[in-house]
Amino acid sequence: MKDMEIELAKAQVLIEALPYIQKFKDKIIVVKYGGSAMVDEDLKRKVIEDVVLLKLVGFKPIIVHGGGKEISKWVDKVGMETKFVNGLRVTDEPTMEIAEMVLNKVNKSLVSLIEELGVKAVGISGKDGGTLIVDKKYSEGEDIGFVGEVKTVNPDLIHTLLENDFVPVICPIGVDDDFHSYNINADDAACAIATAIKAEKLAFLTDIEGVYKDYDNKDTLISELSIEDARELIGGGTIGGGMLPKLNNCIDAIESGVSRVHILDGRIPHCLLLEIFTNKGIGTAILNKDAERFYEEK
Repeated sequence: MKDMEIELAKAQVLIEALPYIQKFKDKIIVVKYGGSAMVDEDLKRKVIEDVVLLKLVGFKPIIVHGGGKEISKWVDKVGMETKFVNGLRVTDEPTMEIAEMVLNKVNKSLVSLIEELGVKAVGISGKDGGTLIVDKKYSEGEDIGFVGEVKTVNPDLIHTLLENDFVPVICPIGVDDDFHSYNINADDAACAIATAIKAEKLAFLTDIEGVYKDYDNKDTLISELSIEDARELIGGGTIGGGMLPKLNNCIDAIESGVSRVHILDGRIPHCLLLEIFTNKGIGTAILNKDAERFYEEK
């Protein structure tokens, strides 16, 4: 009897997922992959399993990944010093070479995991097909080297991969007008790509549970925010650290046509499935108030 109850519970989960599968079939979802989920091998596999399942039930997932911790590890390994200015890595020419090497290594490891699970994937950087064109980025007027600000996105290669049934896996390296390579903040790259390809969803995997009204009070987690709510939070001065630029990115993406942006705790196994396919969900969703409010119980 107990075994039957377990099986019935599984069936109920599948039924609960059905309207979400119907709603978002053939829709594009961009997953910005970073944080602990990139360095914990068990979590890494679970994230990739989520992406593969999304693909197999009809979504069109795209992964945009970072690799900051891995870059820092290799910079230290070769005896160079890691420097940050206002949270941005100072990227001289030798550091840029290491960053590109490491990001491409991470990229191909993710492709291998996806292929191992039976789905076709292709790893690219923003240099391929002129996908990410950048201007040099400054931090409060200070030169921080080969760090790029996305100027334009050419989505042609991404669309070609999606149309041919591949999962694009993109690392955030771009070029300027003179074809010099630049490292791009992965959050910025994910937002720019999601906007350019008119993604239905953009999901950030982070190392926090979501957005809080008061970060020191874990009972104040916000499950759903409008753009106006998000601006109010930012204006109130309670949002700081790494969440501030992330929220600004979310607002930019929503204003540029992305229907819904999710901030999820990537340390929770299968966080993508829990957010997308369940009524309650987890994390924080930032909404376009003009878009259909589909998740009635969140």
